Amino acid sequence: MGVLDSLFRGREEFDLTSGDVGKPLFFLSLPIVVTNLFQTAYNLADTFWLGQYSTNALAAISFGFPMVFLLISLGMGLSVAGSVLVAQHTGADEPREAEYAASQTVTFAVIASIILGGIGYVFVEEFLALLGASPDVLPMATSYMQVISLGLVFMFGFFVFISLMRGYGDTITPMLVMFGSVVLNIALDPFLIFGWGPFPELGIEGAAIATVFSRGLAMAVGLAVMFQGTRGVQINLRDMGPDFEYLRRLLRIGLPASVEGTGRALSINLLLFIVGMFPTTVVAAYGIGTRVFSVIFLPAIAVARGVETMTGQNVGADKPDRAAQAAGLAAKVMFGVLTGAGVVVWFGAGAISSVFTTDPEVVAVSAEFLRYVALSFGFIGIMRSYTGSFRGAGKTLTAAAISVLMLGFIRLPIAWFAAGPLGETGIWLSFAISNVAGAAIAYAWYRRGTWRDADLTETEVADDDEPGVAATDD
Repeated sequence: MGVLDSLFRGREEFDLTSGDVGKPLFFLSLPIVVTNLFQTAYNLADTFWLGQYSTNALAAISFGFPMVFLLISLGMGLSVAGSVLVAQHTGADEPREAEYAASQTVTFAVIASIILGGIGYVFVEEFLALLGASPDVLPMATSYMQVISLGLVFMFGFFVFISLMRGYGDTITPMLVMFGSVVLNIALDPFLIFGWGPFPELGIEGAAIATVFSRGLAMAVGLAVMFQGTRGVQINLRDMGPDFEYLRRLLRIGLPASVEGTGRALSINLLLFIVGMFPTTVVAAYGIGTRVFSVIFLPAIAVARGVETMTGQNVGADKPDRAAQAAGLAAKVMFGVLTGAGVVVWFGAGAISSVFTTDPEVVAVSAEFLRYVALSFGFIGIMRSYTGSFRGAGKTLTAAAISVLMLGFIRLPIAWFAAGPLGETGIWLSFAISNVAGAAIAYAWYRRGTWRDADLTETEVADDDEPGVAATDD
């Protein structure tokens, strides 16, 4: 415990709104890195075990993962809005308003995930067919996504728990809960996929069941922690009755974040449509490559979330210069760290690919994919740092616009037009070019300083029964 205490510090041990910037950003972000690593581990476990099961199963999950991302992205705006409001109220020393924001976020997140899960379950087969899943792959991908859709409320509920605790400044508790969830998922995977011991052989459906069960348990633990209120932000039953006036305020911040996440998800799905025109080996290689990226980019995503929280709390405390300092430091550090990781991936691409499959053709294609993109990794760190600061300031529309420009107007067109003459290499190039362009756009936009202009702390005076609201607008 002594080592953990020295590495992972709770919110009470440092102030995000005063003193040194680098140290609190580091201690805030480090548990997020570990949490996101755990979060990605279940994807990698599924990829590994299904790669051993069959190439068709590996291709099927390559179609399934983008749809999971799409469903979650449609509702992610609520969790972003909740995190921003909790951070701003915490920075302004308004605990009652933070509790109300968290409680309302949980209520509407559950409602949204049930609706989205039902829609996903009904239309999953048509959607996957539209993406170009082959007749051999479509039944497996459909089976996987139907289970995931039914359990979406558990997956999304846990993501909301992570976001709300992060807004408060507690990133350690979600890390510990995620650890237990992932260990359980990884342990269940081979038993349910291959039918080890007393379990039936369920194949790709078994991987989905393991994921939903482990996330459901994690959500239950997360809710218990927030109701108890001894760690992080507290939620209260009396505050959880749907307040549709408050929903309007959540949507004002959260809708652009949903647009950003949905834009990313649609980009992945549309890219998969292009990839789906190639043989199954290319589809499988694409799935391996995107999962490797999801691991490599964990530090950038984590630091961006840390910058989001620091920006939110410092905006609430009326210290915008400190928020800008955190974003600039994060961008420099992440560029260096991810560039170094890219060099390692470039040299080890073949060995990394072979971890996920024994098919030599898939290994060769995925190694090519990794090498084309690896040296652009550092630019993702720059883009993520600045868009994280935009979100923390409540400028979620700006962050969404940068994402849409990068993915919809740069990556997709390049992939579409280059795939013809260059084959799959054109798709790989689209990733590298758009990564560099996204960093340039985010940096230039941030330098304009327009994120400082909004009045981000319009807090209503309220008693304990009618908490105030930090109204942010783009």
